[in-house]
Amino acid sequence: MGSKAKAIAGLLAATCVCSIIALILSVVNVKDVLLPPSTKYGLVFDAGSTHTSLYIYRWRADKENGTGIVSQVEACSVSGPGISSYADDPAGAGASLKPCLDRAMKIVPAEQQRETPTYLGATAGMRLLREENSSKAEQVLAEVSKAIGGVPSREGSFGWITVNYLLETLVKFSFAEKWEHPQDTEVLGALDLGGASTQITFQPGVPVEDRNTSVFFRLYGTNYSLYSHSYLCYGQSQALKMLLAALHQASSSPQIRHPCYPQGYQENITVAELYDSPCVRAPSSASPGLVLTVTGTGDPASLRAQGPCGFNGVYQPPVRGQFFAFAGFYYTFNFLNLTRQQSLSEVNTTVFSFCRRNWTELVQSFPKDLKYLHTYCSVAFYILTLLLDGFKFNEHTWSNIHFSRQAANTDIGWTLGFMLNLTNMIPAEALQQVKGHQPGLWAGAISFLVLTIVAGLVAVFLHCFWKTK
Repeated sequence: MGSKAKAIAGLLAATCVCSIIALILSVVNVKDVLLPPSTKYGLVFDAGSTHTSLYIYRWRADKENGTGIVSQVEACSVSGPGISSYADDPAGAGASLKPCLDRAMKIVPAEQQRETPTYLGATAGMRLLREENSSKAEQVLAEVSKAIGGVPSREGSFGWITVNYLLETLVKFSFAEKWEHPQDTEVLGALDLGGASTQITFQPGVPVEDRNTSVFFRLYGTNYSLYSHSYLCYGQSQALKMLLAALHQASSSPQIRHPCYPQGYQENITVAELYDSPCVRAPSSASPGLVLTVTGTGDPASLRAQGPCGFNGVYQPPVRGQFFAFAGFYYTFNFLNLTRQQSLSEVNTTVFSFCRRNWTELVQSFPKDLKYLHTYCSVAFYILTLLLDGFKFNEHTWSNIHFSRQAANTDIGWTLGFMLNLTNMIPAEALQQVKGHQPGLWAGAISFLVLTIVAGLVAVFLHCFWKTK
């Protein structure tokens, strides 16, 4: 046999050996491997009485005990007022949401956009509009539905879910690297203050007697029985409107002295503007065009006797455990630097001290906060009345209230809790199973496959171009 034949034969033998080794390595120790779960997305609009925000969430499709591990991706603030303000321009309500929807579509992968659930929580502002003019409310919701889809109702209990999820009292990633229900951990209560309503939700120490205030959730395999109630018309804007209406009806002239407005502050408001809400009823003798002059006196102590006390006999068990107070509770107390767990006596002292400052002094001290500056005393005093006289906190339980805007770097609100509860109704996806190799064996198989190809090509080259004499 000539040298050419021997070389080609050797290369062909090497090709066969390498191919057999590559084949063996490719089938040895093959295991079933689960691919990482896919990611699901959800969008929730928080349509408050004064503004609307869009929150974008995501969670793993496999879930934990039937509930998703949800995280906030981004938040988008819708420009303009709340959707209830579009009563005379329903199409404008839907159009106002489009910029934030477009922003969300840049985050959600194109192949998932059709299946991504999108919701809008119509809050107390829309409930008031429905009471005032149901046909206009339906037109606004119809235009909003065209823009985004479903429109559920807002529930204070979803804020409770948000707080406890973020503080890891519902589920926690353990040292064993798996999600588990925390042992011996008390859930927290939630206090939410909006513009038109306020909500309280907590796990009471006694059975809830009124079924209308009882809420049940099953989250991450654990059952929760809660007390929850939403008080329409007791949000900060509507409560202050009710106070001003009471002061007007107690006055015999168009000149109204407001004890919670700063001394030296003055504004004009018509009777029609004052009584433009279902939460306040104008006296039959009132003239809609009459202009009222409201003058601040900076004397909130005189208000204590006529402030709102309780909620018309609505049942509530005694407050229990720690509470997170967010939204309006936080924003007002944060302005007054009262979010550091100060005692009730210190809070009272700070509020009364602020309320006694005259308008000129306040304008000089807070030139960037003029829009709501005249209301901070009223709202702070209302919050104290609401928490003490309404929800029945006292000097002993006051320290259990934590005023906060965020937990775990995520905004506290009802939308995350709504999304978490919604994942219970979205079927979990089974993980995809594929055949997998150990990296070392797979690398070896590829290497011998490459050697097989190289040896084969060299053999062909020699056969074609190695000329013998």
